[in-house]
Amino acid sequence: MTAALALLADIGGTNARFALADTGSPTPLQLDTVKIFPVADFPSLADAALHYLQEIGHDGKGALPRAVLAVAGRVDGDDARITNHPWVISRTRTQQRLGIEDVVLTNDFAAQAMAIPLLQPGDFSAIGGVPWSVPKDPGGPCTYAVIGPGTGLGVGGLVIRDGKHYPLETEGGHVSFPPGTPEETAILERLSAQFGRVSNERLICGPGLVNIHRALSEIAGVDPGPMQPADITARAKDGDARCARAVDVFCAVFGAIAGDLVLTLGAWDGVFLTGGLVPKMLDSIRHSGFRQRFEHKGRFSPNMGRVPSVAVLHPHAGLLGAAAIATRRAAA
Repeated sequence: MTAALALLADIGGTNARFALADTGSPTPLQLDTVKIFPVADFPSLADAALHYLQEIGHDGKGALPRAVLAVAGRVDGDDARITNHPWVISRTRTQQRLGIEDVVLTNDFAAQAMAIPLLQPGDFSAIGGVPWSVPKDPGGPCTYAVIGPGTGLGVGGLVIRDGKHYPLETEGGHVSFPPGTPEETAILERLSAQFGRVSNERLICGPGLVNIHRALSEIAGVDPGPMQPADITARAKDGDARCARAVDVFCAVFGAIAGDLVLTLGAWDGVFLTGGLVPKMLDSIRHSGFRQRFEHKGRFSPNMGRVPSVAVLHPHAGLLGAAAIATRRAAA
């Protein structure tokens, strides 16, 4: 292990991803070191990280100089709580258990945002007719939005000014859901009866797709029985009309809230769609009302028509962004 190496973690509600970064390299993420573990298999982030280090053959002698831990929850000072998993993470206690002097605890969508400048042409694909390419001048000024459905709904942003990168840590997935059609209003009524307040995350994530399908089934007077997100997408491809409708509603609502995020942040340089569901549902998103609802913003529709919406296809964008944070930390 060299002084240039850093431990990276991208912790979601389902999986914990780990890797090493070479902070002295222009491509810092070492893809051959990536390993993924179910978070349910470990009592804490530190236990999962120690297991990872053991698997890659690090014997604990000569601790790594730094770690960047990106977690799917709000970071409040020294602590973070995973929103969709019971882990509570203390930066100080994790630092002590790992024996790493410099530990950065950050929101996972701050890491997703920091990945944007490191994306290569094969790592992304435009949705709709507005292209995007990595800017020739990486110093900005640029403002980007980032949104991604997985176990939950992550939301963030990236502001670049004078060569400095400022990731925005938000919990925008918990903004109240605004229905845009009578059908969506009916879905909201069903979800309100179940959850009380309904956030965007109740619809736009893996469990959210199930919520949409169940609400459509209830409207039709049908009990769908237990369903998983993969069941719905598979049946939609096989011609099941209600599952196909659930996917269509999911994509349309996703587009509407992605457009709202652009307006909220002033992210005229683009919105990046990331998270575990985007690559799996890419064809559905392309051939849905996503872009129409994204642009349908009244007097600002012409402006929205010029904003790129970009699907991130890099398999480990969170780790890529964590590597970017580690590199900047090492250079400071």
